[in-house]
Amino acid sequence: MSDTFLYTTPLDPRAKPLIDELIFEYDSRYGNYFSDEGAAAELNRYPPEAFAPPHGNFVLLTRNGETIGGGAFKHYDDRTAEFKRIWTRSDLRRQGLARKVLLELEAQAARQGYSRIYLTTGFRQPEAVGLYLVNGYTALFDIDADPEVYKTLPFEKDITHLVASLALLGDPHPSHPQAAHHP
Repeated sequence: MSDTFLYTTPLDPRAKPLIDELIFEYDSRYGNYFSDEGAAAELNRYPPEAFAPPHGNFVLLTRNGETIGGGAFKHYDDRTAEFKRIWTRSDLRRQGLARKVLLELEAQAARQGYSRIYLTTGFRQPEAVGLYLVNGYTALFDIDADPEVYKTLPFEKDITHLVASLALLGDPHPSHPQAAHHP
C-alpha cells in the first residue's frame, strides 16, 4: 500500500471523486444552511486559479491510483495561507489520512514562503475540530461555547519553525512538486 501526494488543480479529473464526496458530505451535514444552492455553491466560491502556485496549491493523496484524500490552500495575506477542502474518503477514515494531508499542506505552504496558516471549519464537523486541535492549531473562538453560535470555526497555526527547518535542510523539495511519495 503506497500513498502518494500529487500536486494538481481542482479541475483534474482525479479530483472529481473527492469533490463529489465532499459536496455530498456537506449537504448531508448542513443542507442549505449556508446557501440555497447547497455545498456545490460553497465549493465553487473560489476559482481554481486561487489554488494555483505561486500563491496557492492543490494536492491529492492517492493510493494505488485512486484518490483517497486531498486539500488545498490559497493566499490569505502576505504571511498566511488559508487551508481549504481538507478531506479523506469516508470509507478510509480513522487511518490518519487527514493528518497526512494536513502535514503535507503545512510543509508546502512553508516551501511557498508562508509562515502562518488560517482555516475555518463548520460547526457540524467535530472530527475536523479535533484534528486541528490535536495538530497544534489554536482555536480563534471559545471552544467551550456551542459551536452553532459561531457557524464557522476559525483556527490558526504559526509554521515559522517549518520555514526555518526547510531553510536549514536546503529545502530538499521544489516549490511546486509534481508528486511526492510517502510510505
